[in-house]
Amino acid sequence: MKVNIFFLLINLLAFSQTELYSSFTISKDLANQANAVIRSNDININLKSSNEMLVVQKRIITVLNKNGNDAVDAYAYYDDVTKIKALEAVVYNASGSQIKKIKKNDFKDVSAVNGGTLYSDSRVKYLEYTPITYPYTIEFTCEVSTSNTAFIDSFRPIEGYFVSTENSSYTIDFPEGFTILTKVKNFTDDVLKKSEGANKIHYEVKNLAALKPEMYSPSFFDIAPKVLLRSTHFTLEGVETTVENWNDFGKWMYNDLIKDTHDLPQSTILEIQELVKNENTDLDKAKKIYQYVQDKTRYISVQVGIGGWKPFNASEVDRLGYGDCKALTNYTMTLLHAAGVKSNYVVVYSKDGQRSLEKDFASIQGDHVILNIPQETGEDIWLECTSQKLPFGFIGDFTDDRDVLVVSSEGGKIQHTKKYEVDESLQIIKGHYSISKDGLIEAKATFQSKGIQYDNKYWLETETERELDKHYKNRWGYINDITIKDMRLHNNKDQIEFIEDISFQGDNYSKIIGDRMLVHVNAFNRNEHVPDRYRNRKLPLKVKRGFKDLDEVEIKIPADYVVESLPKNNSIENKFGVYKTEVIVKDEHTLVYKREFTIKDGEFPKEDYTAFRDFYKTVARQDNAKIALIKS
Repeated sequence: MKVNIFFLLINLLAFSQTELYSSFTISKDLANQANAVIRSNDININLKSSNEMLVVQKRIITVLNKNGNDAVDAYAYYDDVTKIKALEAVVYNASGSQIKKIKKNDFKDVSAVNGGTLYSDSRVKYLEYTPITYPYTIEFTCEVSTSNTAFIDSFRPIEGYFVSTENSSYTIDFPEGFTILTKVKNFTDDVLKKSEGANKIHYEVKNLAALKPEMYSPSFFDIAPKVLLRSTHFTLEGVETTVENWNDFGKWMYNDLIKDTHDLPQSTILEIQELVKNENTDLDKAKKIYQYVQDKTRYISVQVGIGGWKPFNASEVDRLGYGDCKALTNYTMTLLHAAGVKSNYVVVYSKDGQRSLEKDFASIQGDHVILNIPQETGEDIWLECTSQKLPFGFIGDFTDDRDVLVVSSEGGKIQHTKKYEVDESLQIIKGHYSISKDGLIEAKATFQSKGIQYDNKYWLETETERELDKHYKNRWGYINDITIKDMRLHNNKDQIEFIEDISFQGDNYSKIIGDRMLVHVNAFNRNEHVPDRYRNRKLPLKVKRGFKDLDEVEIKIPADYVVESLPKNNSIENKFGVYKTEVIVKDEHTLVYKREFTIKDGEFPKEDYTAFRDFYKTVARQDNAKIALIKS
């Protein structure tokens, strides 16, 4: 009897496992709006000591269509201190029958960084598989050992949009006397199951439906469920430490990773001191040095967390003339120090999602490094040291408005980077256009852009004439047969403003019906954007960055026409912004069109989305308003 029960359990286990390979066993709830389904994802972390960790992952994922291929994520990083001990993938067809096995040596092996690299030993093995049919299932097994114990994987059961999860588990074992801290985010109700034993923590979730992206919503990272984990005692780059809070973390970074890299040749120190000898303020000295770095160096892409956390020595960057974000930031800081200007190394999450470091969870975070110059009065200065184009003190949407770690000899502290307020992100248009009796438009305008609107345009300065012509034709795509006649661009880095002087002409701008002519009043800055409609909005409304447009345009109408009717004036103010328009009759053949359009940044409940969309719809409709002319 016991033998029969044993074989029954073995058969049930085998059947259960086989079910995960077949796409036919996926529930409708999990298949709904999913491109891929994680059938099972088991991560087991064995933290053996402060400098030894073993990570084992077994992952089964069913890809339902070609859009789900990116969710396979079958890869493993390795370098001098991280070794791949086992790596394998098995492919199954829709019914769960094995069709292919890929061994470790069959995985693609490439450098882990793009372009040139200072870290040639950082590499990644990844699966390159081209499916013949859909759906298919991949079982991925990976075992990695490392002496870097600062990076303990988080538990992230949902890995991206349009990916659902059937089963996901996470287990960490750790030595006696170690403390593992955790932070749970974005789990609802009792979805997350947790169990703890002696020196062990286990998490498990089941049946998480796929998330679908929605326009104007928080970033995926801010809404996805996760558990963050860290050990207070760890080793990174061969340096062992104990970290309780961000102050400890900053002291460790400064003393063990940064301080001994501040070497410069005496010749460079003298060169810098000579460069700034006539500057009266630290700010003026910093501007000179920032330009020096931009002229002397170039950026090599190596991401924090792949290429290591310790920057190259300043002397090495001085000799080579290039470096990654850590190296260039550290180099700039060292040059500033040579001139007597205080600055601080800053760890940040980059890109336009405005992701902040966790204020109450001191751990290895961030993917980029910038520089902070503290100011006794006014806002601190933030410098992006990898760009050869950005003006001094301008960081744009790459690192704006987020919590970062500022590292100094005193320790680490969380600070907030520059936020570009609505009134700072300003575009001012001054222009004029004339309409011929045949409906042709001749137009000229000056566009002055600041703040985030500057960030959207300063790159135009280095574009070819052909690319600029294409850009402006696309910007005014609502004008028929447009010809760009003149383009004059000026990047004022001192004032951080971008000036565009543009003139163009276009055929059939107006519509002629008998004795009447209809003319779109807004020729230069017509909003055609209307946010997507959602019948059942799931996510909150978030506007990341606000802006303000101020337009004033003089309009000349044909000599043999007079105004029959004008668009109505608008004055709308609500929690989302402002929209005001006015058409003034200057004389019989001259009109003046004034427009203000402001969008405020902020977070709002999902119930506000319909009103927000209606506001944009109103703006789009009114921006399309027409002047009615009639022959005199």
